[in-house]
Amino acid sequence: MQAKATAKMIRVSPRKVRLLLNEVRGKRVEDALTLLRFSGKPVARDVAKVVKSAAAYAENNLNLSPRNLRVVATWAGPGPTLKRFKPRSRGRVSPILRRTSHITVVVGDE
Repeated sequence: MQAKATAKMIRVSPRKVRLLLNEVRGKRVEDALTLLRFSGKPVARDVAKVVKSAAAYAENNLNLSPRNLRVVATWAGPGPTLKRFKPRSRGRVSPILRRTSHITVVVGDE
């Protein structure tokens, strides 16, 4: 059985999140949380929150043992982009794209 959790509208680009998700994929939930706790990246807190949520769902609703849970799949997709503009020289503007991402984590038993 598998449990899925999603965090939406996280204010970091999907490209930065994917670097961290690739390290977590395939590991046991305990090992993944330890790796995220000592990671230096600011987005690691958001990813850890999603992993904990998926593990809690699997434990409480699907009656899976928390010791046997493994991170089966992870992905980060693009969310809506906030479009802002910054003034430049000679009266021109340049766009600033503030990207968001949707983080999904799937955990399952071994």
